[in-house]
Amino acid sequence: MPDGARRGLFHADEISPTDLAKQIAALDQQSRLPGIPRLRAWTISALGLKPGDRVVDIGSGTGEEARLLAETVGEGGEVIGVDPNPGMRTEAERRAPRARFVDGNAYALPLPGESVDAVTCERVFQHLDHPEQAAAEIARVLRPGGRVVVTDVDWATAVIHPGEPGIVRVMTESMHGGVVNPYAARRLPGQLAGAGLTVDDTGSQALVQSPAAATGPLVAMIARMAVDRGVLDAAQSERFLADLAAGAQNGDFHMSVTMFAVLAHR
Repeated sequence: MPDGARRGLFHADEISPTDLAKQIAALDQQSRLPGIPRLRAWTISALGLKPGDRVVDIGSGTGEEARLLAETVGEGGEVIGVDPNPGMRTEAERRAPRARFVDGNAYALPLPGESVDAVTCERVFQHLDHPEQAAAEIARVLRPGGRVVVTDVDWATAVIHPGEPGIVRVMTESMHGGVVNPYAARRLPGQLAGAGLTVDDTGSQALVQSPAAATGPLVAMIARMAVDRGVLDAAQSERFLADLAAGAQNGDFHMSVTMFAVLAHR
């Protein structure tokens, strides 16, 4: 669930092959959650892409969304994935050969002004200290009439069940500390409007984890981080993990966070 690695750790310029493999595996696991493909399908539909359109995907990661975009705009179109991680760009080129991937980041897109018909940007803004600058870059590269969908998480929507209420509250609040902009999604409309864009619509999906997550490495990492930060002691952490494992075994488990996708145009 917490996907700080998705756009934060994942975007380190130099990482070991082992870490890169772990990051790709984690991205693939996230992409298998039903909410991700649903929002990506909504994004493509909302953008109204046409054959021949030029599209940029900011923070392109493994290239899965760029692949879908390239299939939509066809051979006469162009999809450009922007990502600072060379290893991730190599993986994206393998998965999405019809797209082009370049070095860059959300603050400085390597594109001329008014040069693209559409922009996508998924789970990047939560990792930005100055998201308004990224919104301004999106507005800069969009042609008049161009469209953008920015998708991100609001970590205040995190839900964990079962568990002792006090411990669960601490755990969900701890998730907020994993990213620099934990309430990114609720701020997207204002940031896009502040960049001179017109907001048209919003879609949403809950990213619901499977019961297997109760005993997986992600939950264990969250619990360990809470202990390291001193907000839980070891005994509380163990009870939390035991409650989740028991709930998953009994069919009484829920863990989710909600993503929002904002459509706007220039």
